Amino acid sequence: MALFGKRKEKEEQKPSSCCCGSCDCESMEQAEKAKTDGASVKVLGSGCAKCNALEAATKAALEQLGMDTTIEHVTDFAKIASYGVMSTPALVVDGKVVSYGKVLKTDEVIAILKKIR
Repeated sequence: MALFGKRKEKEEQKPSSCCCGSCDCESMEQAEKAKTDGASVKVLGSGCAKCNALEAATKAALEQLGMDTTIEHVTDFAKIASYGVMSTPALVVDGKVVSYGKVLKTDEVIAILKKIR
């Protein structure tokens, strides 16, 4: 049955993608690797005012706690999707998403950081 073989070939040629072809397997693998590498505190978002406000609150919280104030701001949507985040801004501490979809105040970030670390 040649018909079934042709259909299988077509399916194998189709790239696997989570967002209708705008990202490929290689970029998703890089995004997965980036989750465990680099800074331990990340803000996920497009760079809008809310994302910047969360980054400022997080930086202030880290300074008050006397922790390293290096924060990575991730704007690549493939990397954001690799965390399973569908609503930004999001806060990631040590590779774990601790908040998403809202801007946290400095006191809220301090409470989260104390709980995690």
